[in-house]
Amino acid sequence: MAQVLEFKLPDLGEGLTEAEIVRWLVAVGDVVAIDQPVVEVETAKAMVEVPCPYGGVVTARYGEEGTELPVGAPLLTVAVGGTGAPEELAEAAPDATPKATAEDAVSSEYSGNVLVGYGTAGPVARRRRVRRENPAVAQAPGVAQAQASAPAPVAASAPAPAPVAVKAPEPVAAAPLAGHHGPVPVISPLVRKLARDRGIDLREVRGSGPEGLILRADVELALAAMERPAVAAPAAAAPAVAAPVAASAQAVAGERIPLRGLRGAVADKLSRSRTEIPDATCWVDADATELMAARRAMNEAGGPKISLLALLARICAHALARFPELNSTVDTAAREIVRLPAVHLGFAAQTPRGLVVPVVKDAGTRTAESLTAEFARLTESARQGTLTPADLTGGTFTLNNYGVFGVDGSTPIVNHPEAAMLGVGRIIPKPWVHQGELAVRQVVQLSLTFDHRVCDGGTAGGFLRYVADCVEQPAVLLRTL
Repeated sequence: MAQVLEFKLPDLGEGLTEAEIVRWLVAVGDVVAIDQPVVEVETAKAMVEVPCPYGGVVTARYGEEGTELPVGAPLLTVAVGGTGAPEELAEAAPDATPKATAEDAVSSEYSGNVLVGYGTAGPVARRRRVRRENPAVAQAPGVAQAQASAPAPVAASAPAPAPVAVKAPEPVAAAPLAGHHGPVPVISPLVRKLARDRGIDLREVRGSGPEGLILRADVELALAAMERPAVAAPAAAAPAVAAPVAASAQAVAGERIPLRGLRGAVADKLSRSRTEIPDATCWVDADATELMAARRAMNEAGGPKISLLALLARICAHALARFPELNSTVDTAAREIVRLPAVHLGFAAQTPRGLVVPVVKDAGTRTAESLTAEFARLTESARQGTLTPADLTGGTFTLNNYGVFGVDGSTPIVNHPEAAMLGVGRIIPKPWVHQGELAVRQVVQLSLTFDHRVCDGGTAGGFLRYVADCVEQPAVLLRTL
């Protein structure tokens, strides 16, 4: 007889706590193979396809496209373990044994592949199944073990949760809120914590999500209603829903764009940077004519083309070797500056999804050719939305070429928890005094924003001046080769 296994949203790594369903790749009734991708989700860092470790028939999906789910929330259920044809499995799914976990399944019914937070590596020794007295009754976690040692069925015990008859799973799971009786339609632990910390009874909050699901916005709306000053008119004469209705009227006054997914992650990081980092910015104009000529000579010599960004990255790596204060981070808990041993260079890339900062690992040990290839690979992955969390984390310094947008200068925001960012404006012909005479030269503006806790202006100015010297005279780099 088939079992219905529940597959939950796994931890996708790098501390991500939620993901948005972008596209379902299977429908209810579809037969899926082990490790077949079943849904495409978007996290704060990348879009990924999530494979299901079970093979069988999809009996239910949780959440529509565009729904944001926390890690650990149900994604779908799969009927597995039947010996008949897929059609028989699908017909047996409603009457199958209640939803089981991966630990209850036979090892041949799932894969050995894992993502962070869930895995099906298969136990060393199979666990002995406990035959349930009533297969039509769903039991809470831990009930089966208690049932094996108790003389009477758990369902007959007074303190046990009420048994639930097996039926097609609902799209949204309802969990009981501690301290209240009955289910509350909320699945996000963040929403529960927000309500608990602010003293809001979730049973009195009306959810705006699918099937009444309580979202963070609903809790914040209820909180705003609680904090609104009392009106002078008699409160008893006013309807209980007057305050929420007024807040809703204000909410529709303009277009509201949720800060979630990638945009929300960027907003949080930029806000944290401005809140925690006492930053300062300095800038200088540099004559890039010789750098452009050197690049042209490299490319005319044959072999793979060298990008301008790769040459700037090489310059940054050498400058950070001379001024290691800027390749560091601040441990606020320990009140220590941590100087980092390797240069992992992030670079700003604009994509259809928004701004992302892929990271070139060990940029200080790479050649210009290697840097060019890695920049091209990461940029293409960013445009396709296939960057992994590892591609977007671990940076120690960021290079931001905003000149591609046709602007000359900017004051970059430090990419927390890094200590500095170099901004590069457009390179354009400008009048410039060269060798004592006025000439038209290729001029670029360089700007450095740095964390004033890790160094003073003298160090930051020395770093920026060295970068400018290398741009104006690339032969300066020969000293370090």
